[in-house]
Amino acid sequence: MRFCTYTLIDNSPDPISGRQLTTYERFQHVVRQAQWAEELGFDGYGVGERHAQRFISSSPPVVLAYIAAATSRIRLLTTVTVLSLLDPVRVAEDYATLDQLSGGRLDIIIGKGNDPDQNALFGYDLDGQWDRNREKYELLRRLLLETDVSWSGRYRPALSGATTQPRPFQQPGIPIWHGSASSTESTELAAKWGEPLFSANGFHPMAKYAELIDHYRERWAAYGRDPADAVVGAGFNGLYVKKTSQEAVEGYRPIFDAFMESPGARHNQLPFSTLEEFLAGGSVLVGSPEQVIDKFGRYQEAFGHELSGVSLEVPGLPEDGNRASVEMFVTEVVPVLRTAYPSRVWGG
Repeated sequence: MRFCTYTLIDNSPDPISGRQLTTYERFQHVVRQAQWAEELGFDGYGVGERHAQRFISSSPPVVLAYIAAATSRIRLLTTVTVLSLLDPVRVAEDYATLDQLSGGRLDIIIGKGNDPDQNALFGYDLDGQWDRNREKYELLRRLLLETDVSWSGRYRPALSGATTQPRPFQQPGIPIWHGSASSTESTELAAKWGEPLFSANGFHPMAKYAELIDHYRERWAAYGRDPADAVVGAGFNGLYVKKTSQEAVEGYRPIFDAFMESPGARHNQLPFSTLEEFLAGGSVLVGSPEQVIDKFGRYQEAFGHELSGVSLEVPGLPEDGNRASVEMFVTEVVPVLRTAYPSRVWGG
């Protein structure tokens, strides 16, 4: 198993203490967090893209380039690049530049996004976002893999003999994953092009995401490929590890209560009303090391995933408590999971 961590750079006030970092402090925290992830032995660090509300992650290429200079080994991920809003030419230029600067440490995870505010900011409504995502992806893919590209489509001017510069460091090209949260549109696109899938596995029960992953493998086979060759990643919606279950549950309770009042929880319409329901039915990894290993195993059995994403921060949890939780996860959980579940991601 490979492990990554990621952030959307939410700069909301702490849900329990009320303290809010300045924008500068928050960005510096993200860089230190990426360095810490590398020190802990995580395989990848991701920065998501949002253009509205409380998030300051509107420029992932810039943030990841800074992180590339501050680290030496860890893979750099876009979690996700909201391609439905962007010009594929600009995306190809930005991320090929980052790939060169980092010495080929970049993976791109694309997605269409689902925020009406950021769609409006770019002059789009939500209708047609899947068509935009598909068309722009197919152009981006050609620009990263080919030179002298001629192309025409609906959502940007035609190209004739175009070669974007610089070319990617990685050859034949930068690895591209397809982010999946709610629709078979993303699983279909990933299967069509024979590329890996990353399941958000965020706010809903396991079955919702397992169905999408099953669809991905079914469509992979329908395109004439061996389903065993399909590669899946999955995120987890929280991490809090303590020596005993009782410590973990009671320590997480005020965090869950604050989370349920957050804009993210309201927007995503969580189907859980109590912490006990959330722990039983959601993907959050809360408990003793043994409990976390057991729950992770149930998800791996359902998904067959080879890359796992967890956050290194829990809003509302003091920094010392969070560090202790993450360090216990890394020392007592991760080695067991790496041994139990082989991975082909990034060379295995």
